[in-house]
Amino acid sequence: MQSTTYDTTPEESSRAVLVSLVTDEVKRSGIDPVYSLEELVALAETAGVEVLTTLSQNREKKDTRLFIGKGKVQELKLIADELGANTAIFDQELSGAQVRNLEEELDLKIIDRTQLILDIFAQRAKTREGIIQVELAQLSYLLPRLAGQGRNLSRLGGGIGSRGPGESKLETDRRHIRGRIDELKRQIAEVEKNRVQQRQRRQKSGTVQVALVGYTNAGKSTLLRQLTDADVYVQNQLFATLDPTSRTLELPGGREIVLTDTVGFIQNLPHHLIAAFRATLEEVNQANLVLHVVDASSAMLNDQMKVVNQLLEELGAVDKPQIQIYNKKDLCTPEQLQLLPENEWNLRVSAYDEKDMDKLLHRLQEELTGGTVKYRIPAARGDLSAQLYKMGEVISQDFDEEYIVSEVRLHKGESEKYAYLLEDYKV
Repeated sequence: MQSTTYDTTPEESSRAVLVSLVTDEVKRSGIDPVYSLEELVALAETAGVEVLTTLSQNREKKDTRLFIGKGKVQELKLIADELGANTAIFDQELSGAQVRNLEEELDLKIIDRTQLILDIFAQRAKTREGIIQVELAQLSYLLPRLAGQGRNLSRLGGGIGSRGPGESKLETDRRHIRGRIDELKRQIAEVEKNRVQQRQRRQKSGTVQVALVGYTNAGKSTLLRQLTDADVYVQNQLFATLDPTSRTLELPGGREIVLTDTVGFIQNLPHHLIAAFRATLEEVNQANLVLHVVDASSAMLNDQMKVVNQLLEELGAVDKPQIQIYNKKDLCTPEQLQLLPENEWNLRVSAYDEKDMDKLLHRLQEELTGGTVKYRIPAARGDLSAQLYKMGEVISQDFDEEYIVSEVRLHKGESEKYAYLLEDYKV
């Protein structure tokens, strides 16, 4: 298999000025430009960039040639020269021509938000599947921009924004990239086929799956580790983990389910990434229950929840049974806590509080239990009585000469698989 070398050792450290353009279109979109720029700072720092300062401009619409106005370009050049910047990172997506024009005017490396996120994903992808998905997203982003790419392609291992395809020389012409994209799509199709087979095996075995979803850095990986002792990377940064992880979780009643951590969401998540990671994100569609993990301490909590729900809707999973997990309650002020709902569909927790984790486990058991049913089975039909133990937890049994009356706490998944065998024996 042909592979791309991901060089994560930059030639020079990236020292950047971050730029945001606030147009009427941005205002109509409902995106908070101040928060978006703050998030861009966090993304840049996650990618190993030294952020020197930020710069914003309000315009009715973007400049087709330079994205920001000519005067703002001159201001940016003065600031960059004064601070010793070698990179400018824009909070919105740029065209290839705009990148080339800005490079010529500023003599800086130009990166946009999409390229920055793709770079972080290139750093974090560890599994074969993750690496394939990231490379496909990078090439899909690069292809329409080839004509406008200048120093971003010509620099060897040029650090931020140049990890992955196209960093060695200008060999990445359209024909080469299209061929590579086709090959990567073929490999992802194989991965997806394997996923479907695994999914079918889980369904046949009655395995119940619970998916963790949420905004990046909401604490999904921490919850997975605390609940299952999973050896997963946990760090207070955006996209700390990229590759999805599934672990077996034992509920208080002894039943085992599969808990899956998914890639974190973010506003303006590049559509190339959503497309490339669709096979992975489809796992959410197959889950019996979705745990939407929210950073309860975030000032942008509602906006982050909205982003997650929009992406779940795009994936066709918005109607799945869902419990909101308001994580990081230990970082909340009393005023913040008062505003958080708490009921069977909304839990306030700290992943580091054992009592909270116990509360979550019991709530999972409650939700994944299909109620209690009595069955009256002929004593001679030991084969049918044995099925009861596959369907759930046998709470009690009464015996007489001809029948056994059993009370069973059903488990979702398993009970649905065997219910047809015992339908005629319900009391």
